[in-house]
Amino acid sequence: MGSSKFLRLSLLAAVAFGVGGIPAAVRADETCNSPYMSGLIKGQEDYLYVWTLGVKGVGDGFDKMVTLDVNPASKKFGQVIAQVSVGKRGEAHHMGFTDDRRFLWAGGLDDSKIYVFDVHTDPARPKLVKTIDDFARRSGYVGPHTFYALPGRMLIGALSNDKDRGGVTGMAVYNSKGDFIAKHDMPTTQGGDGYGYDVAISPSKNAMLTSSFTGAVNYMTDLGKLIKDPAAMKQFGNTMVMWNLKSMQPEKVLNVPGAPLEIRWSLKEGDEWAITATALTSKIWLVKKDASGAWQARDVATIGDPAKVPLPVDLSITADGKGLWVNTFMDGTTRYFDISNPEAPKETYSKRTGSQVNMVSQSWDGKRVYLSSSLLANWDKKGADDEQFVKLFAWDGKELKETFKVDFTKLKLGRAHHMKFGAAPGRYSAAAAAGQEAPQSAMRVAGR
Repeated sequence: MGSSKFLRLSLLAAVAFGVGGIPAAVRADETCNSPYMSGLIKGQEDYLYVWTLGVKGVGDGFDKMVTLDVNPASKKFGQVIAQVSVGKRGEAHHMGFTDDRRFLWAGGLDDSKIYVFDVHTDPARPKLVKTIDDFARRSGYVGPHTFYALPGRMLIGALSNDKDRGGVTGMAVYNSKGDFIAKHDMPTTQGGDGYGYDVAISPSKNAMLTSSFTGAVNYMTDLGKLIKDPAAMKQFGNTMVMWNLKSMQPEKVLNVPGAPLEIRWSLKEGDEWAITATALTSKIWLVKKDASGAWQARDVATIGDPAKVPLPVDLSITADGKGLWVNTFMDGTTRYFDISNPEAPKETYSKRTGSQVNMVSQSWDGKRVYLSSSLLANWDKKGADDEQFVKLFAWDGKELKETFKVDFTKLKLGRAHHMKFGAAPGRYSAAAAAGQEAPQSAMRVAGR
């Protein structure tokens, strides 16, 4: 069976069996994960995995997976308990679990290598078990960014291509063993600019939404130099694409100027909308169907003062779909928006959490918010403002209160970027995994 047809059948089976719905009784974990991922954490997470950029002359200088103990009941709470170096610097950036949560895939934006870590055998001490080095050769893309679990597959959204290292790119599909399966180019017709960034799926709506950023030539250039180059500043994405999940074909290109980055579907049952933020124009955009049933995108709120380019980067939506955390990198601020009316988000809280701040991950119960500092090696601030940390805050609905800070520079670890939660054996929900059995079986019948 052809790989594209096989993938379409696999996704069709997943949609048909409705694995996107997560039973309320097992809702735990962080709020930003693929809906196909089984084994959600029950309650308090034990570990925080941090994909960390190497810095020349700092420690071993290499990219690494760093594990923090984040269970308050542990004697090592707030401490680094493990680190696994990959032996080189490749611009460590994002990562994602496989659907069975046994493995964590992590990529490098510069060298396009993908590292697979076993986080199941000993969750406290991940082990590097595979390096995938054929991403560019097999797909024609570079800069693997988003790692999004599908049933038995990993969907990888890229930022660039290996011809001109510009923004025209696409998505690649691998099986969970690390074998290349298929590729899907971002559309360059019907208003498409071909750029890519994040991927987010709503299985019940048969919808996959992608966003756009910029190519390797730009993201590997010093930010100060880039800002002064008018031609380079025009090379940023201005679109989002709504895809038919069953066919993996683009259905509509949405005009969203200003580099729309992270995408979050509302997790509240019955909601049919997603939200993003534009880095360059500092806007919150809502993607929702209009009265005729057609997907539309429109800006619904402003983040900070756009004239000062606060640079909104990461987002985290609350489990009830009523709140949104937004980190703005340039002013080091973490903001909370009330989105109970997604048509009119309102900023209700803000706190300067560092000289620079990038990623935000919150627990499903909304009580814990983790922040990390690094954006890109050449975009991070210089001198004393080049803080490199992971911080944990407690959130009581009114105030963020710092619980701990891990200084990655002081510990000679590097630049802290993407974070994922882990837990000890026996701490995962079996109910979520049961929901995966039907589509997995369908895939085996299809010839997996």
